[in-house]
Amino acid sequence: MLHATHLLPIIWGCIAAFTVLAYIVLDGFDLGLGILFAVENHRGDRDVMVNTIAPVWDGNETWLVLGGAALYGVFPVAYGTILPALYPPIIAMVLALIFRGVAFEYRPRAQSVQTRKAWDFAFFAGSLTASFMQGVILGALIQGIHTVDGEYAGGWFDWLSGFSIFCGIAVVIGYSLLGACYLVWRTQGDLQARARRHAKILAAITLGLIVVVSLWTPTLQLHYLRHWNTWPRIVFVAPVPILVAVLAWRFARTIDDEAHHVTPLLCALGWFFLCFTGLGISLWPWIVPPSIDIWQASSPPQSQWFLLAGAIVLIPMVSAYSAYSYWVFRGKVGTETHYH
Repeated sequence: MLHATHLLPIIWGCIAAFTVLAYIVLDGFDLGLGILFAVENHRGDRDVMVNTIAPVWDGNETWLVLGGAALYGVFPVAYGTILPALYPPIIAMVLALIFRGVAFEYRPRAQSVQTRKAWDFAFFAGSLTASFMQGVILGALIQGIHTVDGEYAGGWFDWLSGFSIFCGIAVVIGYSLLGACYLVWRTQGDLQARARRHAKILAAITLGLIVVVSLWTPTLQLHYLRHWNTWPRIVFVAPVPILVAVLAWRFARTIDDEAHHVTPLLCALGWFFLCFTGLGISLWPWIVPPSIDIWQASSPPQSQWFLLAGAIVLIPMVSAYSAYSYWVFRGKVGTETHYH
């Protein structure tokens, strides 16, 4: 039987994974929607796109803050190791999110066409950069961080590699897919029809990228390959590609079906969930691969208990608020809808 002090980091690892997954699910599609500004040039359509996320986008990013707070408070060793290793992409991501937020608020108040276009480009550029940097951060973490005695011992650009850049591109494409599927759900008419076409193309590319990343990952660290092929982990790994294929079949069957507006989005989110599951199977129990596990990185039990008491109250509150917001602002959004 696991002792409480041994079990606490596992609980917090699950909480941290939940917050990251919640952020991907909720903020991924609105970042993707910003990226789709590159192919949707009509002002009215862009207004509709923004109106679909205007009531909820601030709450979506709350999960990123919660994830960072959990890492700082519960896994200080990981926090003190990961940040120095990934300062450039993390700083770029944060600045891009700030830049994007400013553009989101200022674009509907622009007084001229040129100013409006400038803020639209800023919204697109912020969304693209934040998405790309999140993929780069993920790729750099998967490929491993060089540590000595629990401290980062690498260089300023160790995060920069072919794999991290490829992961950055994959996340941009994946978020764009979520954005297109979200528009299928929340819009109608010509904009929805174009979103369906975008989604079909992006889904095919996303599946190809998933395959490449899945084949590339085991070559980065030998223990990843062992994790995928040893008992009992193989029991959890084996269903993943099968479920990806099932979701692909369901996506193809429903993307053009007027009766299934939300199904393509659920399929795309399912792909992200399965990829996240595969990542967890690969990394467990390391939080800083390949040398620091969750027990080595965790804070004293007293701190974890104190923070857990707050998390038990805070996370359900944030979850309930998010669910209520989406319920209130459910349904299709048209050109007559204005939230600014």
